Amino acid sequence: MEVAVHSPKEIIARRVALEIRPGMLVNLGIGLPSMVANHIPHDAGVFFQAENGVIGLGARPPEGMEDPNLTDAGGGFVTAVPGAASIDSAMSFGLIRGGHLDMTVLGGLQVDARGHLANWMVPGHMVPGMGGAMDLVAGAKRVIVAMVHSARGEAKIVPECTLPLTAARRVSLIVTEMAVIEPTADGLVLRERGPGVSVEEIRAATAAELIVPAEPPEMTLA
Repeated sequence: MEVAVHSPKEIIARRVALEIRPGMLVNLGIGLPSMVANHIPHDAGVFFQAENGVIGLGARPPEGMEDPNLTDAGGGFVTAVPGAASIDSAMSFGLIRGGHLDMTVLGGLQVDARGHLANWMVPGHMVPGMGGAMDLVAGAKRVIVAMVHSARGEAKIVPECTLPLTAARRVSLIVTEMAVIEPTADGLVLRERGPGVSVEEIRAATAAELIVPAEPPEMTLA
């Protein structure tokens, strides 16, 4: 039997999709997190929200079918599922700040041993502003960080963030192509291994200390 080979980002998006349940209101961050919508059936009863005022985002449209009036918060083209709604920015952030989001999926630059996320500013690079990341980490019921495990050979899961923190709240889960890691009051717990990845490889690619239960299972993909 031929085994499917997925890119690191595809592995992450597929695994995050397994955390989403029917009836949820879920915010997807720009970039990698937006790929999660590709792995949720359009009739699954999940409502994806974007900060720019759309509820009911679908997967990315086929090339040539993009609608310039339908984009996510990062300007990427999206589709809309039946029943989708357009709302103003005040309502959109009211949902976020009011604690009405079941989950947010955000990219990350660093996550530290305490589960703190840094994802909004890189020193020396021009950024337009912090966006809604700080509101999302503070307001969503669950916060999942979807990011590649390392960047340019440098670990992104570190003892302490050297980049400015997005919020002081501990995130709920970290999903990379190598591992599923749960930040807890005791530290970072390795819950699952990536496809074909050993515990030793995960430890070598992670700068922060990991708590490793006996025989963490290999992650399954949607």
